[in-house]
Amino acid sequence: MRKLILLLMFVGTVLTVKAQNITGSWSGKLKAGNNTLTVVFNMKKSDGILKSTMDSPDQGVMGIKIDKTSFVNNELNLNANTYKIFYTGKLNDKADTIKGTFKQGMASFPLVLTRHTIKKITRKQDPVSFNYKVEDVIFKNKRDNINLAGTLTLPKDKKIKYAAILISGSGAQNRDEELFNHRPFMVWADWLTKQGIAVLRYDDRGVAESEGNFSGSTTADFSYDAEAAFNYLKSRKELKHAKIGFIGHSEGGMVAPMVAARNNDIDFAVLLAGPGVPIEKLLIQQKRDMSKLRGVPADYIEKELSLTNKILVYLSNNADVKEESKFKDGLEKVISKELNEKLPEMNADVKKLVAVYSGKWFRFFASFNPDKYLSKVECPVLAINGSLDCQVKSSDNLKAIDKSLTVAGNKNFKTVELEGLNHMLQKAKTGIDLEYRQIEETVNQEALNTVSEWITNLN
Repeated sequence: MRKLILLLMFVGTVLTVKAQNITGSWSGKLKAGNNTLTVVFNMKKSDGILKSTMDSPDQGVMGIKIDKTSFVNNELNLNANTYKIFYTGKLNDKADTIKGTFKQGMASFPLVLTRHTIKKITRKQDPVSFNYKVEDVIFKNKRDNINLAGTLTLPKDKKIKYAAILISGSGAQNRDEELFNHRPFMVWADWLTKQGIAVLRYDDRGVAESEGNFSGSTTADFSYDAEAAFNYLKSRKELKHAKIGFIGHSEGGMVAPMVAARNNDIDFAVLLAGPGVPIEKLLIQQKRDMSKLRGVPADYIEKELSLTNKILVYLSNNADVKEESKFKDGLEKVISKELNEKLPEMNADVKKLVAVYSGKWFRFFASFNPDKYLSKVECPVLAINGSLDCQVKSSDNLKAIDKSLTVAGNKNFKTVELEGLNHMLQKAKTGIDLEYRQIEETVNQEALNTVSEWITNLN
């Protein structure tokens, strides 16, 4: 579910500017091992201050903020200390090339940037006109003292009966949940608003216009962002009499039940490809199914699954270990032993694997059991998934969600499997994630209809 971007994710903003004009977009190819990734830095002035963001189009990551940006004497410096990432480069005399070095931790890569114009590719479902009110909003997560930015769309009807908050899936996501030139949350918001449902979608903490630190946060932290969004909608006069609930996709389908389990004011929850089985079980299923679809040999898949299982067992048995160095040392031994014995042909950077699996987010995520929260949710729930979802297997997870909500004594819930849809709820051929970019459809109409009809029929 999570996009593990080992070399190219960081957050932040700011600093100063002199000399030649550096504003605009600059791109280059970062060669790391056998991989080549496009990096785009977008720089602009705001109130005389130079600010920048980074895109990684090949990975579908857009609008990531940079902590500090400076351009003095034609030298560009970008600092993303949270991820230990730095870029330093010199602008040439023609002001069309920046030659420099991209660093993360101990690793260093040459990176040459050139000016280019970013062409935003539109999809056929992207809305081009709006017959409703569109408002940029900011609301506060008081618990963590951060401001979150989003877009609120309001139907023209004076008496709005329903309002939904969209919660994104895993990875740093902007308010449109943008991925491979698809903007699913923009499509969801447009459709739902046209059906009379107000919709709030927002940038994840530390992404685009939202404050906070994404990389140091867990799913539990994201649940308080979602609850802050709920409290904000409750404060809006137009929504005084509206039923307000959540629509969570993937990891957002974990977040919604977390909030609903502790807050009885939540009026409904829609889980789009949300998990119902323990995440450690889901991760094994996900790796097996996706590897098969990629044509990975069966014996190699079993070796990979053995490594994954050993890592998950270690995380579970050492969940209470607080000393970071001790935890990492133990995990490194487990991974090194498994690689040497079963996967010697895998040219893996063990320390990078350790960094990923020992991270705060992953440790929380891997230990997550949806039943802990779903079995306490009493508000109306709709859970939908696609039959071709290879990331959150439809049959297993919908069955588990059904079981948990039955234990909760929930009197109003429904689970729906949509034939031929993938994890993004697109009509697919195989369901593999490599298809997401190739499919023109952003969200299948059957999924849109299923959700809007269910919400507008709530009593």
